[in-house]
Amino acid sequence: MKVLIVGNGGREHALVWKVSQSPLVSKVYCTGGNAGISRIAEVVDISPTDVNAVAEFAEREGIDFTIVGPEAPLVAGIVDAFEKRGLKIFGPSREAARLEGSKAFAKEFMRRHSIPTAEYRVFEDPEEARRFIKEVGAPLVVKADGLAAGKGSVVCQTKEEALRTVDRFMREGVLGDAGRKVVIEEFLEGEEASYIVMVNGTNYVPLPTSQDHKRLLDGDRGPNTGGMGAYSPTPVINEETERRIKEEIVERTLKGLEMEGIYFRGFLYVGLMITGDGPKVLEFNVRLGDPEAQPILMRIKNDFLEALIRFYEGEEVTLEEDKRWALDVVIASKGYPENPQKGLEVHGLEEAEKEEGVIIFHAGTTLKDGKVVTNGGRILNVCAYGDTLKEAKERAYRAVSKIHFEGMHFRKDIGDKAFKYLP
Repeated sequence: MKVLIVGNGGREHALVWKVSQSPLVSKVYCTGGNAGISRIAEVVDISPTDVNAVAEFAEREGIDFTIVGPEAPLVAGIVDAFEKRGLKIFGPSREAARLEGSKAFAKEFMRRHSIPTAEYRVFEDPEEARRFIKEVGAPLVVKADGLAAGKGSVVCQTKEEALRTVDRFMREGVLGDAGRKVVIEEFLEGEEASYIVMVNGTNYVPLPTSQDHKRLLDGDRGPNTGGMGAYSPTPVINEETERRIKEEIVERTLKGLEMEGIYFRGFLYVGLMITGDGPKVLEFNVRLGDPEAQPILMRIKNDFLEALIRFYEGEEVTLEEDKRWALDVVIASKGYPENPQKGLEVHGLEEAEKEEGVIIFHAGTTLKDGKVVTNGGRILNVCAYGDTLKEAKERAYRAVSKIHFEGMHFRKDIGDKAFKYLP
């Protein structure tokens, strides 16, 4: 069968890699692509957000099954465009994608269905937002309502920082329309984790647990990014915590969607804070996380494409997890996240890939005169398996040490949060 992966980053490279292993596959296509994806799939020169053009290509080419990687095409209605043509695609409709496309919608949905989350207020007037900040003080979190590629959520430790963020989003328009409306919410103390499930109506199948590292710098300092690394599984989510996540969050969410007449089929990502009062939702995403997808997909032992198709068709599926740990270190370009440098040649990839247990997924790369060069903010996902988390980390960082390009940046503490939970 012919499979199309929509998107062109590290998550999509991991999806192409995983899907390509299925004996069901005759050919894999990918929109946009990068230097890594182009080695194992046919790259189609169509923007992932040009949803009608992607749907027309899928119809013309006789694509049997499509998996959507990033959020923007989902929010733009790619699933609706495919389903109008009778094409099979795994992802939520435009209406269901509002859970990620609008922070205000998601918060109000959680309030309606008693899903634990931070207290919040929604503002469309910057003056009202500023008055509220002056009244309640800091710390608090300012979030752009719309999609902002990981740059729309700012943890503000001072009133001044919160006021400045409101001005940047709402008055200066640094995020365009995405920041014209903001959600201001209480700052939650605890440990972050990611819980991702495959959903078909009210049926769901959990994927392996994971933990992302959102901040740019070691020790969770610096600005929020799309994610600087992840590992799976995470001991932050123990058996009791997982039970509560399922009962209090996932199942209430799916029941709430059903009550509101919204059919959800796709990946539901629950960004969590594990607080002293239990798990609370930081955000919903309507697709696989990036960089969580990479270690998660590495640990799924099933034929993932077969499992997805059977689940799509309404069958019961069970995912088998590799007992090994998987850890992902993101290498970013100089200037990321605000102003990443492009066009820099990347050296050492072949040597890095020779390291035991290492898999490298490309994100922001392209080929120029046969050489791999930077073409985005996050450039590479250097991933490794290990029988222990320590081994996975050591292998990943040994591979990272073989790679170099001008101004490259990576965190050195991916996975360290887990060690305090381990024997």
